[in-house]
Amino acid sequence: MQTSRRLFLAGLGALALPKPSWADAGSPAWLAAAKEGEDYRLHGLSETGESLFALPLPTRGHAAAAHPTRPLAVAFARRPGTFALVIDCVTGAQTHRLTPPPGRQFNGHGAFSADGATLYTSEVVAEGSEGRVGLWETAGFARIGEWQTGGIGPHDMKLLPDGRLIVANGGIATDPKDRTKLNIATMRPNLSVLSQGKVVAQAELPDLPQASIRHLALVPEGVAFAMQWEGDPAEVVPLLGQWSLGAAPVLCPAPEGEAGRMKGYAGSIARAADGRLAISSPKGGAVQVFAADGGFVATYARADVCGLAPLGAGFVTSDGNGGLCTLDTELRPLAKLDAAWDNHMVAL
Repeated sequence: MQTSRRLFLAGLGALALPKPSWADAGSPAWLAAAKEGEDYRLHGLSETGESLFALPLPTRGHAAAAHPTRPLAVAFARRPGTFALVIDCVTGAQTHRLTPPPGRQFNGHGAFSADGATLYTSEVVAEGSEGRVGLWETAGFARIGEWQTGGIGPHDMKLLPDGRLIVANGGIATDPKDRTKLNIATMRPNLSVLSQGKVVAQAELPDLPQASIRHLALVPEGVAFAMQWEGDPAEVVPLLGQWSLGAAPVLCPAPEGEAGRMKGYAGSIARAADGRLAISSPKGGAVQVFAADGGFVATYARADVCGLAPLGAGFVTSDGNGGLCTLDTELRPLAKLDAAWDNHMVAL
């Protein structure tokens, strides 16, 4: 009887303990992967550019997903990847290592459900690059199923406010070993909205089938998307578009004299609190900013810039030389670390 009473009281005490939150991890503003010497790490960054934690990764990372309430980050390998690490950002401990099923590869991105109970992972069938969304419960991070994405080569994905998932199917089939592109002449990228495993809406760019749709930022009526041009390098095409669900996608071109500065490659996208959109190009060493309606605003030069995230009414950028900069009406240095920042900054 005494033992039962002690267990009962211990259970009550455990219930009373506050659950760890992102505040316990230092309240980072962003997550970003980096290479430091020969090592790879996932950093939690403050709004002043301070590294609050730096957690080891086995190889090069790409993007990450942050749990909505618990201080857990899932770091994804650069595509095609075979690991996703679940990291306790308070203790720095790796709590789980996720491995895709045989014949599958992670594709660099993921997202949590609004309640944090499910992790969605961007995946491909290795042979042929047909898209999949992996489903993982987050109590023990066991795989519980998968959905078809409605396209080839999915990359970024975002959770819509209504709980549906939107996926950027880049359209490119790649060799599972060396990433050689296999279907440039026949690629058909698209945006797909998934609800309970069913494709319920889809959009394509029939006039630009070689504009691979790669990265996403939510906007009030749908999504903004960033593209990478796989067609004739001499042809300059828009790299930003917006899709209001229920309507056709709308492209957002830059002026002829500015468009070429991006070298046909948009590596990241972000939306600021004032509605402005930004896309980055490490190949072009440039960031372009557009108004909320898609009108071109300005181009800003920064060598090897790629990471982008919102910062108030503006943006923050990261680059391969270790620099972090703020961007409002001009690009200003924020901090510099001895690290080569990878492609993305993930806002918490």
